[in-house]
Order: sequence, then structure tokens, then C-alpha cells
Amino acid sequence: MAKRLMVLADANNFFASCERVFDPRLEGRPVVVLSNNDGCVVARSAEAKALGIKEGTPWFSIREQAKREGVVARSSNYELYASLSTRMMSLMSTFLPGQEVYSIDECFFSPADDGQRLAATAKRMRRAVLAGVGIPVSVGIAPTKTLAKVTNHWAKRHPESGGVAVWSEIEGQYGDRILAEVPVGDVWGVGRRMTRKLQGLGITTALDLKNHDHVDIRHRFSILMERTVLELNGVPCVPDDASANDGRRKGEILCSRMFSSPITNFAEMSQALSVYSQKACRRLRKQGSLCSLVSVFCSTSPFGPSGSYQTIRGATTLDDPSDDPLVISKAACQAVRGRFDPHARYIRAGVLLLGLRDAGRFTTLSGLEARQDTHHLGSVLDEAARKFGPARVGIGYGGIRGAGRGDEDTGASWTMRREMLSPRATTRWSEMAVAHAD
Repeated sequence: MAKRLMVLADANNFFASCERVFDPRLEGRPVVVLSNNDGCVVARSAEAKALGIKEGTPWFSIREQAKREGVVARSSNYELYASLSTRMMSLMSTFLPGQEVYSIDECFFSPADDGQRLAATAKRMRRAVLAGVGIPVSVGIAPTKTLAKVTNHWAKRHPESGGVAVWSEIEGQYGDRILAEVPVGDVWGVGRRMTRKLQGLGITTALDLKNHDHVDIRHRFSILMERTVLELNGVPCVPDDASANDGRRKGEILCSRMFSSPITNFAEMSQALSVYSQKACRRLRKQGSLCSLVSVFCSTSPFGPSGSYQTIRGATTLDDPSDDPLVISKAACQAVRGRFDPHARYIRAGVLLLGLRDAGRFTTLSGLEARQDTHHLGSVLDEAARKFGPARVGIGYGGIRGAGRGDEDTGASWTMRREMLSPRATTRWSEMAVAHAD
């Protein structure tokens, strides 16, 4: 009987690769993609990495270097990335069974087959994605998800692999050297704080972690870290996430953004919270859920004068679970109304929907029913967004789209700045790519 293996397909430098799909002039050039408000580098092409540009580097600090070395910067084009991700995932699902979409640029498969046949299939899949979507993909095949991650990264660092690597083959050739070259902080599931603790025990590489007693790791840390140790030893412990493919959130839904300019009055903050509430409600309705608690936070810049940083938090418990954008938007504004400091300069806010439950299964006593969107305002907003584009209509001033192609929220001064936004060629008729024949 064929052994079940894990296959991880991960796009190479996904955001930067997406920018190249409709702009072939970027091929071979260093490309960086910037965070909200064009603040920091969040993605880099291989050429940009070779120049020593680090992830998280503020754009203003390397702007002159970029000009000298021909680096091309792009604002984060979330619409384009999500659209190309959907196409990529759909195409890959035709090659292997058991797809589990882990993030926007990577997914797992869990077929029962041997490594060589899977490698051949993975190579065909990789060629199809490159030809059909324009995104280069690397594939790692291993007994566990954690080892599949390691194998995938190995394939990316070794071009001779053709973008596809099988754990049993590279382990047979290189032995412990593979895990010995992986810093423990790069192991899937090991965060920055955990890295420091592990290093205190002399565990600095993935090989050190693999060879440590898993029971001792469980006693010192958690059962989740024990699973990581077992996974590095080839024992599958990370369960599949059945809800991953549809993007369903079980515990919470968050919509958070930084402002392009600080907010100093509650009227403008109410606009922002209304916009974020509507976006969170759209995701809530899409997965057929209700929420019971609306939590809000607003924060100033941590880089301001000493002692000036502040964060306000508040929450409103709904009388009955709801998916109504009117109810949730009102609750978000109420959550921080009495806490807002008119002398502060807030640069970020977020709306968090908690206490999620399935709308179709929610039952209670008569008279205590959920406050669902019985007036169908949410579905009208969703249909308008599908037909005319995001933020063309909404609740109050916070829902009206302002002028400017890059403005996805309102015409207010606080909306996200994206001055180097590329065309959204797959989702906007007015921005479709045009091919010219010679």
C-alpha cells in the first residue's frame, strides 16, 4: 500500500512574481513590494534579495539606493494577488488530491503515492502554473508537513532541483546536513520568542531540535512544540484544516489598517471604523457566521516622542448574535467612544469580530433570536461590490468611494496611500492588460 506523503507547493516571491505577470519588463530586475501606505518592504524578488535588501526595511531609508541600483518598487496590490492566488490554487487542485490552502501563496496536498511519481506530477503541475498563471512555484515532498516545509525551502535554494525536491532523496544524499543548516527560528511553528528560549537550551538548528527529547520539550514548552519535534522525526502530527480552502475563520475575523495621515477627531475615526466593520461583515456573511462581540483598538505611533504612545481598546457585547452591518458598525463606534483622546494622533485602528457561530445552526429561546440581516442590506452591498467594484456604496460617508484609482475606502485624508499601485488587470475592466502586436 502506498504511503501517504505531504506535498507543499509554495510560490516563489509571490507578491513580486505577481507584479511581473502583467509587466514583463520587470523580469530580471530587482522588485520590492511595499506595505500599507508604502511604508516597509514586505516582499522581494530574488534580484532584490541579492542586493541585500531586507524584509521590513523602511522604504524611505533605501529610496536612494533603489534609484542607483534600478530597484522597482510597487505598492501592495491585494486585489491582484488574491485573484492570481485563486487561479493558481484552482489549477494546482487538478493535479493532486487533498488540497489544503494554507496561505495566499502556498498549499498542502496529501496523496498516497511514492516520492518519484509525485515528483513527476509536481513537475508537470509546476510547468502548468508557470504557463497558465505566470507564477513560479517550488514543491517539497516529505512524510510530514514540517519536513515538507524544509524540503520546499531546500528546493528554492538549489536551482538544480528544478523546483521540486523529495525529502527521502535529499536526506539520503546529504544526511543530517540539511537540518543542520536550518536555523531553529526558521522551523515551521517556532516563533521569535520560542527561538530565544530554545537557544538558551543550546538548540540552535533544526537538527538540534529533532534530536532533543520530545517529552522534555512538551514539559518545558507545550504539546505543540512536541509535535514539531515529532514532525522533524517523520511522525505526522499536524492535523489537516478542513476549513482552510474556503478561508473560514473559526475564532475571529479582523480588519485592521494603518492610516496615511493621523486621525485626531472622533468623526473621522467613526468613518474608519465603519469601513473596517463593513469589510469584516462581508467576510462574516461570506462564511455564514454570526458574531457576539465587537472589539476595537486604536493606536498612535510607537515612534513618536517618549511617553506619547497610547492604545485604546474597547468592546461591545451584542444583545443577540448578528451579521447586520448596521448593528456591527454602530457597536464598533460605541466601543471606543468614551475612550477617544482628541489630543492623540492615531495612526492605526482595527475591528475584531469575536464569538463566531454558524448562522444556520444557531438556536435559542423564542424572542432571543439572532439579529440577522433581515433587511438584506449586506447582500445588497455585496452585490454592488461585485458589479461595480469595492467601496462604491456603503453605510454613511464611510462607505463612499473617493476619487483616485488607488483609493479603496473613502475620499478622506486617512485612507491608505498606495502611490505605486500597479493595474488590477484581473478584476477591473478599466485596468485590463492590453497586448500589442508588432
